[in-house]
Amino acid sequence: MTTREILEFEGSDVQDAEQIESEQGDEEIVVDVRGAEWQARCPECSGRVQQRGHESVCSECGLVVAVESLDRAPTLKAQAPDTHDRSGEWACEVTNDLRVDKGLHTTFFLSSDAKGNTLTPAKKDKMERLRRRHKRFTMHNRRNQRLNEGMRDIGMLGANLHLPEHVQTDASHFLKAAKAERLPGGRMSWEALAGGAMLLATRKAGTERKPEDVATYAKDSLDRVCAAARKIRMQTNVEAPPVRDRAVDQVVAALGETVTVEAAIELVRLGERLLNLADSECIGPGTHRTAMAGAAVYAADRLTDGKSITQDDVVEAASTIVPTSKYQVKDYSTEIHDAAEARLNPDDAVTGLVQAD
Repeated sequence: MTTREILEFEGSDVQDAEQIESEQGDEEIVVDVRGAEWQARCPECSGRVQQRGHESVCSECGLVVAVESLDRAPTLKAQAPDTHDRSGEWACEVTNDLRVDKGLHTTFFLSSDAKGNTLTPAKKDKMERLRRRHKRFTMHNRRNQRLNEGMRDIGMLGANLHLPEHVQTDASHFLKAAKAERLPGGRMSWEALAGGAMLLATRKAGTERKPEDVATYAKDSLDRVCAAARKIRMQTNVEAPPVRDRAVDQVVAALGETVTVEAAIELVRLGERLLNLADSECIGPGTHRTAMAGAAVYAADRLTDGKSITQDDVVEAASTIVPTSKYQVKDYSTEIHDAAEARLNPDDAVTGLVQAD
């Protein structure tokens, strides 16, 4: 063996030993810094940072400076058709929140088979029977069937109102929360709850639509849709702002010349506090917010010395916004009045309500 070969052999041994020692040192001082920003210099020794796979490691001390934790696995688009509009057969079924089981059940195509061939009349009848039986097994009870119909109503509302998909998804979550609290029943129908959930979802997402526009495409009346929105907001754990946040102002403005300017200001100041009290005490959850605002205005008038309006005046003013009945204003104004008297000092009720002003 020549002298040159001996020197190269010894150098390789030294290099291998240094590499092993460096790797052992790396294992001893590696720290978990996932989420840290990439740096050109090591924060410990100011050494040069090198990229090794998904990690950024200091070449001097071996400190892991940053970790790139990206999931590079194939996404859902990899399972999509090759056409530009993504039309055709998918390799896997996409999930959909507007279905009871997120669309994980089997889909039956009644007109053609997997290869696109037209089915015979006998096979079409067979597939129809299979789909009907499969639907019964998928939705085990009547409530799931009605929930599925409510989801279709939400999809229809989203399409007619040109709403993005995430708003429809939020509305579906609100409707599921209403089902979990067993809100449907009596005068509160699934159709109204679907419209109310859509109202809350648009309000929360900042893509608000007028209640009149939602009620146009909903399968229930305007007052029931608005009532459903308030019922979902008050009796479930969803977080959504009220649909009509200035309801008291609208009712007082609709009174017109029935009240003076000073009395109108006082009614608004008192009515806002009383309406917030009705929300916190969960008074009339199945009644739309405008009717509760009218009841709050009438109760505010009773708490002041003016007493310048009647129930008929309040009902007529509130009905210009949403249809309101006299018994709603009568009954709920009494409850709001009693709640205010119980929560506040009777001799200082008005002062307590407006002291924040």
